[in-house]
Amino acid sequence: MSAGLSVDGLRVRFRGETADLFAIEALTLAPGASLGIRGPSGAGKTTLFNCLAGIETPQAGRVAWRGENIAALPESARDRWRRRAVGLVFQDFHLVDGLDALANVLLPAHFGRWRPAADERERAAALLRRVGITSPRREVALMSRGERQRVAIARALLHRPPALLADEPTASLDPEHRAEVATLLTEAARETGASLVVFSHDLELLARLDRGAELRDGRLTEA
Repeated sequence: MSAGLSVDGLRVRFRGETADLFAIEALTLAPGASLGIRGPSGAGKTTLFNCLAGIETPQAGRVAWRGENIAALPESARDRWRRRAVGLVFQDFHLVDGLDALANVLLPAHFGRWRPAADERERAAALLRRVGITSPRREVALMSRGERQRVAIARALLHRPPALLADEPTASLDPEHRAEVATLLTEAARETGASLVVFSHDLELLARLDRGAELRDGRLTEA
C-alpha cells in the first residue's frame, strides 16, 4: 500500500540556535494506519505537529501526504491544502461557543462557499450521530468536555480528509471520555482510510494505535 504520509530529511532549527530542534530522516504511514507520538516537554512535538499539518515550514526536508509535498508549497497553497485534506483535533477543541453542534461541524464548509451544500449538512448530521451527539442543535457551550471533543472529531472528519492529526486529544477528559475519544479516532481513521497521527502523553490512547514513536533529543524513534 502506498504511503499516506511520507517524511524525508525533515529538519527544524529555531532562529539563533546552533542545533536542530529535531531531525527526522524517514517516516512513512499507510492510509488507514495510525501512529502515536510521545515525548518530553520541549522535545518539539507541537512543532512537528505543525509541520505535518502545514502550519509551519521546516528548514529542510519533505512532508508528503499521498504524494503531495506540502513543505514545498507557498503559504496560501498550504492553507488551501489544509482546508480540504487534513482534519485537526486539539486538546482545547477550538469550537465556537455561540454556535450549536451542527453549525460547528459545518464550519470547514464555509471556507469554500457562503452556505454549506445539502450533502455536507447530511454528512455533518450523520457524523454527529456517529460520535454519539443526539442533539445537534444544542449549543456547544452547554455541552460537557467529552461531548465537545466528540463534536470536534466530527468536524475534523467532515470532508473525509486523508490526513487526521490530533494534539493531546484526551488530556482534559476524564477516564471514561478518554476511552470514548480513543475509540472514535482509531475507528474513524480505519473507516475513512485516513492516516492518523496522535501526539499524546496518554499511554492508554497510544496503546490503541498501530504504531508508536518517541520524539526525544532531536530524534524520532519507533517504540
